[in-house]
Amino acid sequence: MRKHKLLPLFIALLLSCTTVLADNWAHWRGPTGNGTAPHATPPLHFSDTQNVKWKVPIPGRSSGSPAIWETQVFVVTAVSTTDPATPGQDGRQRGVATPNLAFKVLCFDRETGSLQWERTAITATPHQDTHVTNSFASASPCTDGERVYASFGSQGLFCYSTTGNLVWKRTDFGPMRTRLSFGEGSSPTLEGNLLLHPWDHEGQSYLYAIDKLTGETVWRTARDEPTAWSTPLVVDHQGRKQVVLNGQNFVRSYDLKTGQELWRCAGQTERPVSSAVFDGEHVIVGSGYRGAFVGAFKPDGHGDIGGTDKVAWTIERDAPDIGSPMLSEDRLYFYKGKSGLLSCVDAKTGKFHYSAERLPGLVSTYASPVAADGRVYLTDRSGVIVVIEDSPKLKILATSSMRETVDTTLAPVDDQIFIRGENHLFCIESQE
Repeated sequence: MRKHKLLPLFIALLLSCTTVLADNWAHWRGPTGNGTAPHATPPLHFSDTQNVKWKVPIPGRSSGSPAIWETQVFVVTAVSTTDPATPGQDGRQRGVATPNLAFKVLCFDRETGSLQWERTAITATPHQDTHVTNSFASASPCTDGERVYASFGSQGLFCYSTTGNLVWKRTDFGPMRTRLSFGEGSSPTLEGNLLLHPWDHEGQSYLYAIDKLTGETVWRTARDEPTAWSTPLVVDHQGRKQVVLNGQNFVRSYDLKTGQELWRCAGQTERPVSSAVFDGEHVIVGSGYRGAFVGAFKPDGHGDIGGTDKVAWTIERDAPDIGSPMLSEDRLYFYKGKSGLLSCVDAKTGKFHYSAERLPGLVSTYASPVAADGRVYLTDRSGVIVVIEDSPKLKILATSSMRETVDTTLAPVDDQIFIRGENHLFCIESQE
């Protein structure tokens, strides 16, 4: 009898734990790794004044998206030490020397927007400039609910407790030399006890697996790749976890435990930025700078799989550049280059539902699409956000504007959306 009485309690506890995990946005690609929030029900209509639960100014600049875990929201930024109080400024101007910057991690209360803590990870002058549209703090933080991890590239990798205590730091990676001084920006990925830290640049490139508790290197795999800005994706295929990372020469997969390369495939364009998605059967990767390539790969290959049946399908037009593709069920959404021309493809076959469709208000895009509650949210750099129906047919549902630059990917969680703009962090929630 006691077992029967305890069973409902156990099931309720299990469901509660599952809900907590599902309703967090711990990484810029969300809980699925594909840019979707399966349990979120955010507002359809909003702006910088409509359905704003709270709005707080953020000093400095960052292209990093917010990470959300239960009651806390984490963001990163780089603030000029000469004018630290001015939001949206990092002191950079054409023809002016690279400024001295304070690289910061900030934590906000999710309910009120009040600042819980702010930590300066390091103060330094970057060794290299960055693209005028990039920032010096463009990697997104990630969290496991106990610690938050922030990569500032050449300045180091930092781990804080969720109460703001420094747990460990790594500042021994050396300077990253990026192509044409375009800057840094690959985000780390958490998987189990490992923090996956990509390091593709014009010197010797690596993929690091770092113990998330101690900061020590578990393995380091050399990569024959020039500068790229892709973020690792972990896929589980037949009980074996792989780390998939895009690259200019090859998209590659590595064994999570050892770092050994499992398979590779060429076809990418120059300096890829977009990250991979996984539908359970295929790893899908794209790149769209000075060319176009989207490919779907079966993850059970070995060695160079180019030209084999492990390549399920390829597309050589309208491929994404800065923004990563988003996968919702069997629908793959991506922009053409950095434009707002949107395509939707059947992820199983590579056939277009629609191709390079122009949506009013979408002209230039850096943020990746996200999906929640049967909708897809599409963000223009101007701050315009277009919401469409998540379906094979293109149907515009709403258009909003945050009235400031938005280069970061949105984070839908529960009935909210978190938006990191050039000057502010917004919490969007229905106020009706």
